[in-house]
Amino acid sequence: MSLQLTLDDLTALLRACAGEDETVDLGADVLDTPFVELGYDSLAILQTTGQIERDHSLSLDEDAVAEAEPPRQYLALVNTALATRSQRAA
Repeated sequence: MSLQLTLDDLTALLRACAGEDETVDLGADVLDTPFVELGYDSLAILQTTGQIERDHSLSLDEDAVAEAEPPRQYLALVNTALATRSQRAA
């Protein structure tokens, strides 16, 4: 069974790494909302990515991270990397 990062995991990490815009409800359906509309700039995403990489011993492609604008794409990128790492370890 492979580990997967959920939207709840991601929003918790975003809050911990970069805070939260009080005008945005991260508990709502935000999977397809661009990070900038959620109050997170590229620096916030980089900080969150760094934390994920440290926590899970991953190395994510910087260009792919920059292109993953809504959380749905970002989670797909991270979860693909987690699955690949898990398959290699098996």
